[in-house]
Amino acid sequence: MAPYCLLAASLRHALNGGIRRYHVAPVLSQRANVAMSHFEPNEYINYEKLEKNINIVRKRLDRPLTLSEKIVYGHLDDPAKQEIERGKTYLRLRPDRVAMQDATAQMAMLQFISSGLPKVAVPSTIHCDHLIEAQSGGEKDLRRAKDINQEVYNFLATAGAKYGVGFWKPGSGIIHQIILENYSYPGVMLIGTDSHTPNGGGLGGICIGVGGADAVDVMAGIPWELKCPKVIGVKLTGKLSGWSSPKDVILKVAGILTVKGGTGAIIEYHGPGVDSISCTGMATICNMGAEIGATTSIFPYNERMKKYLGKTGRADIAALADEFKQHLVPDSGCQYDQVIEINLSELKPHINGPFTPDLAHPVSDIGAVAEKEGWPVDIRVGLIGSCTNSSYEDMGRSAAVAKQALAHGLKCKSKFTITPGSEQIRATIERDGYAQILRDVGGLVLANACGPCIGQWDRKDIKKGEKNTIVTSYNRNFTGRNDANPETHAFVTSPEIVTALSIAGTLKFNPETDYLTGTDGKKFKLEAPDADELPKLEFDPGQDTYQYPPKDGSGQHVDVSPTSQRLQLLEPFDKWDGKDLEDMLILIKVKGKCTTDHISAAGPWLKFRGHLDNISNNLLIGAINIENGKANSVRNALTQEFGPVPDTARYYKKMGVKWAVIGDENYGEGSSREHAALEPRHLGGRVIITKSFARIHDRVVALVRNPVRYPLRYATNSRNQPEEARPAASHFCGSSGLQQDSSCGQAEHRGAGRLCSWKASEMHHQAPQREPRNNHVEPHLQRVTDRVVSSWQCPEQNEGAAAEIKLSAHNAPSALDSIQLWHFS
Repeated sequence: MAPYCLLAASLRHALNGGIRRYHVAPVLSQRANVAMSHFEPNEYINYEKLEKNINIVRKRLDRPLTLSEKIVYGHLDDPAKQEIERGKTYLRLRPDRVAMQDATAQMAMLQFISSGLPKVAVPSTIHCDHLIEAQSGGEKDLRRAKDINQEVYNFLATAGAKYGVGFWKPGSGIIHQIILENYSYPGVMLIGTDSHTPNGGGLGGICIGVGGADAVDVMAGIPWELKCPKVIGVKLTGKLSGWSSPKDVILKVAGILTVKGGTGAIIEYHGPGVDSISCTGMATICNMGAEIGATTSIFPYNERMKKYLGKTGRADIAALADEFKQHLVPDSGCQYDQVIEINLSELKPHINGPFTPDLAHPVSDIGAVAEKEGWPVDIRVGLIGSCTNSSYEDMGRSAAVAKQALAHGLKCKSKFTITPGSEQIRATIERDGYAQILRDVGGLVLANACGPCIGQWDRKDIKKGEKNTIVTSYNRNFTGRNDANPETHAFVTSPEIVTALSIAGTLKFNPETDYLTGTDGKKFKLEAPDADELPKLEFDPGQDTYQYPPKDGSGQHVDVSPTSQRLQLLEPFDKWDGKDLEDMLILIKVKGKCTTDHISAAGPWLKFRGHLDNISNNLLIGAINIENGKANSVRNALTQEFGPVPDTARYYKKMGVKWAVIGDENYGEGSSREHAALEPRHLGGRVIITKSFARIHDRVVALVRNPVRYPLRYATNSRNQPEEARPAASHFCGSSGLQQDSSCGQAEHRGAGRLCSWKASEMHHQAPQREPRNNHVEPHLQRVTDRVVSSWQCPEQNEGAAAEIKLSAHNAPSALDSIQLWHFS
């Protein structure tokens, strides 16, 4: 065993787990067992297996491999027999570990409890970061959250203790920062129940955001399925300098690829420019890859990662990674499906928004663009931090800007908030003076949590409906995302640009060229910030906030009260009765963007993440109804009265009427919240029809319960001839709560949503030829009644069984050449 592991074990025994671990950086002997983390000294990194699998696959494919391929294929369940074709085949993988944030962990742990298994099969952790509302400041907000969420925190802590899951208490920090500091490492495959899990790619790992059911599969020891990703290469040349930052790299990439350009692909950064970016800067870039729909993002192992590992007490992992470095970088001559090249020396500071993270602007242009578009130029609030930008370097660069303003007697004209990414970051920036500088310039330090980034913000400075602008260093800026106000124009940029703009108070300020006026009346220009990427001293770990799971948790009791309004044990959904789905009503036809925030809002609704029935009261309340242009207002086809979406869905369910939802492109873009898939099913929905699904929602819906997803074609007029659809299609068996589906006898499918492969030739899609009712109206108003018909059969189950889906005329789907459909069977 490595010296560090021996030392850690001795300390733990001597101190009886009573204090937080301070970082130790021993020198290891070659090929020693190296622990995956300080907190799991008996779980070792297995680079030998990674190497073996890579060699098997390389011999089979007979070509150079990208880094993404090495790590993904290195975790194959059966590398010798697995069919591998980018963008087509489904891979069966064995991830190394699982991480869950507290909002999604509730449903995941409820599902795991239903499995009847005594303990998780892989190292797993729960992180309390989503349920803390920003209101008064760090300490007060944390105390309030602990009181309000006591029932949920107790459930997660006791469930973690019973089933062998590590528990990071409220105040520990944001899940992704904790993972970077403790759990990510070069070559790891980690899945997390949060869309920004790719943050760990900054340390050379394949870290993928998933829904809770995916996490349960892995915790149950079942191979995890992933569609073999394509690989988009981003070649970086030159060197970052001045006001340009790592955030600008991903803001630029988002502008190029858009919110769906990375769908089905891993973004792999490479090239000489990589070495000019800090490890935490690489994490920032990977984190926001979620905003372009990417499966994940990754950087190759290098000296910047080695330096970060050493500073966070993991020099043993760095030494081991050095030995296996050839497997932690791409092969020379490897081929990417697409290549984007960015010269960092020419990259200018960017700011993206409003309302979408891919609307990219140079900071130098945003003032003029805002005035032209009628966006408010006065900045009401500037917010720095979040899982994307809360590193020591981020805080240091922001403090460097603030210090210059203070030297001239200035403070922020806008309100200004700071969110430390972790307890370790908070303690270290307090010790090194950064936090005080940011307070002095007018900042309010919030709790170590997600806070306003995910809508946990008790905002008081404006009224709902008031048009205003905020600038943040966050990752996502959908309508109403941060404060539930649809008129808040949110822009995302780097922390140092947020700080500069908050001091100036306007989008029209360009820190590269414009001047500020000090209290002495003299004009001055802010200099480009410079700060250490890591502290000169060791990190201060701060308070101990980790709960180790006991060796034997069998005696631990987990309480879920039947009268609880926060938690609810899961019951299986009703099974398909084998009859055709005919004359379904359209609950809503959504106009434009429909993200997971539109489908299942966060913010105040986070408290119901463990209670499916209660949280279903937010179903599609943010989606715009194309019939009347309003949110949360749909016509009840049975009563002809308008009402809220959830109420209408409940009425249909009560009356025994099945219903469908019509969406547009990239439906379900955003978070990994499976509630956006569970809620329609819970309230009686049977079909979701869209032009396309976002990658993460596509997978989440796949595991809800028996959904069948496939492209569907239909004719828009008599001249369009139907074509035989030949999709890569799948049938998912299983039921909520991990209960065995009686229709599938395969033992390996005893999990949530196990995949049974279909051959495309076994699927037949039909489109009856019929002239549209009105061939001259706008396409989005065309009726396609009875022109959407599909049948299928699964050779592995219910041989010969088939079902037709017929939609009623009410609010029927757009006249499209091709759509995608989810059927909850």
